[in-house]
Order: sequence, then structure tokens, then C-alpha cells
Amino acid sequence: MPSADNDRPPRPPPTGPATSLTLVQRIRDKDQGAWRRVTELYGPLVYYWCARGGVRGEAADDLAQEVFLAAFTSLEQFRRDRPGHSFRGWLRGITRHHVLTYWRRHRDRPQAVGGTEARGRLEELPGGPAADEEDDPPAELRALYRRALELIRTDFEERTWQMFWQAVVEERPLDEVAARFGVTANGVRKSKSRVLQRLRAEIGQLID
Repeated sequence: MPSADNDRPPRPPPTGPATSLTLVQRIRDKDQGAWRRVTELYGPLVYYWCARGGVRGEAADDLAQEVFLAAFTSLEQFRRDRPGHSFRGWLRGITRHHVLTYWRRHRDRPQAVGGTEARGRLEELPGGPAADEEDDPPAELRALYRRALELIRTDFEERTWQMFWQAVVEERPLDEVAARFGVTANGVRKSKSRVLQRLRAEIGQLID
């Protein structure tokens, strides 16, 4: 059986300056498909951040739309020119701002979304007053890698995907995977490389 470590995200190879912001640059060039890819990738995490702030249901739907609209219109402000800067951290900051704004707008209304307990969770929001801006739980990274892999899975034949999955995600020895699929270890490496290159080209360093 796969070990408990199987849920660890794959480690894509390092990317250089020429490829690290590929998706962001496409968004800046008004590529709607690229922006849709970002919302598909980060949508679940934005909802998670909203829930951590006590905003759920239809209110979270509206808030997530506000977050992505704000991100799209202010994308030129995103920079990776200093250590620790990340798209994830930048988007988390926008979400945090909108959650705080939401509760300011609703401070005098009946507490329909979580009440006092939900407001207290603002302290737990990633990037909130009680959290370090750069302190991201590993679960967020795992979720993003899993989500990114889901988005590109249909780009590959099932055989290629399974060789990649077993070698990288399940961390099985290359020889073992090769024997299962009747190929050489080099064949497994090629499958692994193809998927990781696609992941890198599609996502770049938007996750890290």
C-alpha cells in the first residue's frame, strides 16, 4: 500500500526568470484563458480563506468574485523581486482585506454568518493579525499542487499519467514503476519529465 507520505506534493524542477511568471504575463496580456486557469487553481483556496474568516455560502461566492476582480485589476502591483514574495501571499492579502471589509460593512447587521465566533476567526485568517504573512500551512501547498495536477491531467494519456503519479507522488522506485508498465526506468523518467515540464509551464512559480 502507498505510504502516508503519498499526499506530499510533487516537487517541480526549479524554474528560471524566463518561465517563472508565464501565467502571470499571459494575464497581463489580457489572456482570458490564463485568468480562468488562475481562478480554477486558486478558487478553492480563496473559499478556504473566506471560511477561515467566517464568511460562507452565498456571501463567500460574492466575496470570492470581489477578490478575483480586485486581483485582476491590480495585477501590475504584483512583484516577485524580493525574497518571500509570492502570488499566493499576494492573493491571500487581497482576500484578507476583503474579508475585513465585509465584516466592517456588516458590523451593525444581525450576525447571520457565524456570529461572534466567525468574527473571532479573523485572527486565524492566513495573513491576519495573529499570523505571520509568510507562514503558510503545508496543507495549502499540498492543495494547490493537487489542484494544479488535476487541471493538467487530461493533457496526458492515462499510462503516462500513472507512471508519473507512482514515481513522483507515491515516490515508488523507478525500477518498480518500470516493471509494472513494462518499460525501462528511462521511460518512466521521460513520463515524469513530461508532466513536470507541463506543470512548470502552466503554473510556473505561482504556487511557491
